[in-house]
Amino acid sequence: MKRLLFFACYFMLAIAACAETITVKNLQELKQANKNAKQGDIILLQNGEWSDVDISLDCVGTSERPITFKAQTVGQVKIIGNSKLRLGGSFIIIDGLYFTNGFAGSNAVIDFRINKDKLANDCRITNCVINDFNNPKRMDENYWVSLSGKRNRIDHCTFQGKKNMGVLMAVILDDDRSRENFHKVDHNYFGTRLPLASNSGEIIRIGLSQHCEFNSNTQITDNFFEHCDGETEIISIKSCSNIVRNNLFKECQGGVVLRHGNYNTVENNIFLGNGKEGTGGVRIINKGQWVVNNLFYKCRGTGFRSPLSVMNGVPNSPAFRYVAVTDAVVANNSFVDCTPISLCEGSDTERSVTPNRVSFQNNIFYNTKDVKIYHAYDDISGISFMTNVVDAYIKQPLAKGFIKSNISSTVANGIVFPAVSLQSRFNDSLITESKQRMAGQLSNEAGYKDAKRFAAIKNNAMNDCGALWFKKINNNRYVKPRVLEANDGASLTAALSTKSSMPLIIKLAGNSYQFDNPILIEGEVSLASSSSNAIKFISSSSPYMFQIKGGSSLALNNMHINLSDMKADKFITSDVNGSSGHSELVIKHCDITDATCDVFYAAKSTMLDSVIISNSSFSNIHGTVFNFNNEDDKKGYYNVEHLKINDCKFSNIHGQLLGLLRGGNDESTMGPLLQFTNNVISEASSPDVALIRLNGTQRSFITGNTFKNAAKGNTLLEYIDAVRAMHVLSKNECNQAGAIVKNKFVEIADNKGF
Repeated sequence: MKRLLFFACYFMLAIAACAETITVKNLQELKQANKNAKQGDIILLQNGEWSDVDISLDCVGTSERPITFKAQTVGQVKIIGNSKLRLGGSFIIIDGLYFTNGFAGSNAVIDFRINKDKLANDCRITNCVINDFNNPKRMDENYWVSLSGKRNRIDHCTFQGKKNMGVLMAVILDDDRSRENFHKVDHNYFGTRLPLASNSGEIIRIGLSQHCEFNSNTQITDNFFEHCDGETEIISIKSCSNIVRNNLFKECQGGVVLRHGNYNTVENNIFLGNGKEGTGGVRIINKGQWVVNNLFYKCRGTGFRSPLSVMNGVPNSPAFRYVAVTDAVVANNSFVDCTPISLCEGSDTERSVTPNRVSFQNNIFYNTKDVKIYHAYDDISGISFMTNVVDAYIKQPLAKGFIKSNISSTVANGIVFPAVSLQSRFNDSLITESKQRMAGQLSNEAGYKDAKRFAAIKNNAMNDCGALWFKKINNNRYVKPRVLEANDGASLTAALSTKSSMPLIIKLAGNSYQFDNPILIEGEVSLASSSSNAIKFISSSSPYMFQIKGGSSLALNNMHINLSDMKADKFITSDVNGSSGHSELVIKHCDITDATCDVFYAAKSTMLDSVIISNSSFSNIHGTVFNFNNEDDKKGYYNVEHLKINDCKFSNIHGQLLGLLRGGNDESTMGPLLQFTNNVISEASSPDVALIRLNGTQRSFITGNTFKNAAKGNTLLEYIDAVRAMHVLSKNECNQAGAIVKNKFVEIADNKGF
């Protein structure tokens, strides 16, 4: 026996002696190192930029002796250009790579599959960063990470700034080789994802609707999600037996959605809304879902984004629709200053099957702000409520199983933790099941009240999530602008061609600016007049005068602009190439007159985070003033998230004032949001289309405006909605104005002359 042990140890030492550390400086050497790799080898990628590389690794290590490919210095190996990484071996570790200033086309940036025959198993991506690695065009869809195979792990990585279409991380369940996979996604930082203005803006998706009956067993634990606002689903689960545990969701406009599949567990997570609009929690659909021991803190979402939504189902629902909620457990959660949760959410003529056999027990609702703690949109008799404690401040009549009480609270780490003495025991079958599917346990005491548990999750998020070498970008950092002056078209063109990362302010000192070619706005640009004189923009025939490139912004301030000699079709347009970069437009204290074109045109497939128009006037316009009519694919796409038109005057408008289109019946976005307030509209006509036409706008506030002789004999304002929306039409005054075409989503109050 001793001899056998001696030879075993000798054999292992011999193998260890054969392992090497190899440095490679280009793709060809990397391919050769992969081909020749032995168990325990460490292959160092030389520091520098690796451009336009297709890295494909299929070597085979062991659990004790994996093969490691790592940066020579973490963060100093930059994968740029049209590049991707594919794994198809086993026990491979990737460590310290930085994907930046590039894109992967239709491919995943990191794919745990080389082809349909070579899948990765027992591989690990750690300490890596994918930052703003977007396809140039917004509609060119891809994943950043595609997870196939089994038992793979992604940990301590940073992912931020995805702007093009597509899920950030997708767990693939195409066949048995990728099911029952037990992947681990842990200790990662998922940073800002701006509203995508479309479906497919999830951070993580596990499976597809056709996989709803397959177990994935993926574990999403101990991660930090911050400002993940891509769409209503941050994590979209479409398979069975997955775990979402110990994660911090900070100020994310969305939630964890148990969309398809059964027996998923959402346990011990922190949903830190901090009062941000649209911040949600968990949405429940299907069978056997557990939502236990979570803290929902100042989450202010509504509808599908409510802190908790228990959905209605479709009778005999196909997998891709809404299967009824049954056998769910919602227990030991605390809701602190949250908007009302939503029971039987989505109830309509199609979604008519109410939840059944739902245990709703030992939850706390502490609220000093709202008058309700839940909305019930249908019959809730299939939900069994027991010992759910509600702050006595709430005046809402409640179902049996809710108890009003003066809830005490403590403050720790800046968070209010409610506590009550009331408790109730769970039935034995739930206790038995909890031991099989929970890391913690069901508590007889109500609520989530463990400040130590919160502190541990927050400490993990701040200090152990993401690639620690990667400095998070500070979007609030002030950069002093560069100030230039332009006297004519040539000098303005030259100033705009200045390549600088600094914001640029250009003061227009002349009276006339003539351009031979359209002007491209790149970076952060502000144009302002240095006098009160009118400025003429003059151009020959062209598609547009100014184009705001994706990722750039344009501000016009304090200018009197005359466009009578401009022959372009549009004064300002967003990026005409469908860029994935988001843009912004601001017009303040400007007078724009005598246009025979669209003043602003949102080009198809581009996205503006905000358009702000204030304290400005528009007169004698022959064209559309604000044209957002071009996303006509009926897929839920739109061009602007926030549109604010306030304190402006519109006179002698000969065309549409505003067209805002979001086609189709997708329910995954919050926008567009329109604020149209305190404006004066006079002598305006648009005979062929409504003067203001809102088609699919999710939320609008048209308040405090005056309409004089506006669209007389035609349509002044038209609302068109295929899905639930929220519109407020109040405190407006009409004098000889056109008709209003409204629907059930429009709230009308305190108007005059309508």
